[in-house]
Amino acid sequence: MANDSSGRRKPRIRKAAPTVREQVEASKQSENEPKQRSEAATGLISKVFLTVAKVIKPILRPLAPIGRWLKIILSWLLPRYFINAWREVRQVTWPNRRETWRLTGAVFVFAVVFGGLVAAVDKGLDELFKKVILK
Repeated sequence: MANDSSGRRKPRIRKAAPTVREQVEASKQSENEPKQRSEAATGLISKVFLTVAKVIKPILRPLAPIGRWLKIILSWLLPRYFINAWREVRQVTWPNRRETWRLTGAVFVFAVVFGGLVAAVDKGLDELFKKVILK
């Protein structure tokens, strides 16, 4: 049913590309949703986690009050700058592997083009000064 009675195609409706804000909100929503794993992988992960938790929990339980006091002491000792910087770093939305390679390629291409332009301007000015000043 792509053609109507007049023989013309229906106009194709294109969805606008999502804005950065929409991408961030979508990634936050996807982070909140549990990742889908196979039942076997989920069962294996939960068994390993429970085994490790059973071993480590009794060891760490007596250290819990020390951990609370250590957190309080460190919050007094560390400058507020580092604490606020760490909070900001946690809010960053880091790019995935594909985006990282794409952006790295863009930086590389820009550096090569910019280097070529600087070399061309340098060569041109060199020739100009040799002809004008060093006559």
